[in-house]
Amino acid sequence: MPLAVITGGTAGVGRATALCFARRGYDVAVIARSHAGLTETVKELEEAGARAIGYGADVADAGQMRAAADYIADALGPVSVWINAAMCTVIAPFTDIDPPEFQRVTEVTYHGTVNGTREAQRLMASQNQGHIIQIGSALAYRSIPLQSAYCGAKAAIRGFTDALRSELIHTRSKIRLTMVHLPAVNTPQFGWSRNKLPRATRPVAPVYQPEAVAEAIFKATLSAPRELWVGKATVQSIVGTMLFPGWLDKMLAKKAWSGQMQTAVHSPNEADNLFSPLEGHHQSRGAFSSEAHNRVIAVDPVRVGKAALTTLGAVGALLLLRQRRRKP
Repeated sequence: MPLAVITGGTAGVGRATALCFARRGYDVAVIARSHAGLTETVKELEEAGARAIGYGADVADAGQMRAAADYIADALGPVSVWINAAMCTVIAPFTDIDPPEFQRVTEVTYHGTVNGTREAQRLMASQNQGHIIQIGSALAYRSIPLQSAYCGAKAAIRGFTDALRSELIHTRSKIRLTMVHLPAVNTPQFGWSRNKLPRATRPVAPVYQPEAVAEAIFKATLSAPRELWVGKATVQSIVGTMLFPGWLDKMLAKKAWSGQMQTAVHSPNEADNLFSPLEGHHQSRGAFSSEAHNRVIAVDPVRVGKAALTTLGAVGALLLLRQRRRKP
């Protein structure tokens, strides 16, 4: 059986993706910090018919990730797909984020992806095949207020991934590399992320169910696009940033601040998962199912770009032909 490894695989998009691959006949290994979350997730994966294991590790620790990768390979064999989905965030104005908090978000979200990619590439090198998928975000292109650490980390992942992709091409490696950029997703992160605002937080609408996003991630393994833009809002955000960045700066300054807050009051003393696991939130979905969409579009921008150029070329050729026919 092919083997999929998912970091951050015990909650949210990571857990939904692990279950999606299990139902497609994959063996699945999940890496996360919470042993309770790992136990629950492995049980669910096994009930879906997969051979599954969990390994407790902090993705920010390179040594722990090396041990996790070796354990998984010894237990289940060669890795076919490695998905870096682990993340954490602090929701607050930049001036309210302490240096250790900012560093922790960077270490988990960015360095965790780097560490996971390093181990995936090491394991895949011997067979010169495999697929590494980075879970990105529309925020890797279009940052929003109150999430400076997370946006910076996602943008860093994109830069790192582009550099590595060129290296793989240079060495003629057959390891494939894809970055999947997500929209707002209904995950538990809004209930356990560090929130320094006076009100509870929420995803910026429109919101999608993690299972719909997981299906898009799985489909990425079939065609291995350079990038996959998931959700209409993601496409609009990325293209809009390319065309009207200044206008979006002003629009988001006005709408994205309040758009991330609920009416419920938030206590600054509530527990979070920034520096240690927080139990009781290890499920795929969060608290916004009533508004979350069950279907989502997924766009390969390279394929769309080629189609657009082909169409423009055809239109240009037709216009040129008509012009020539009109000449005496």
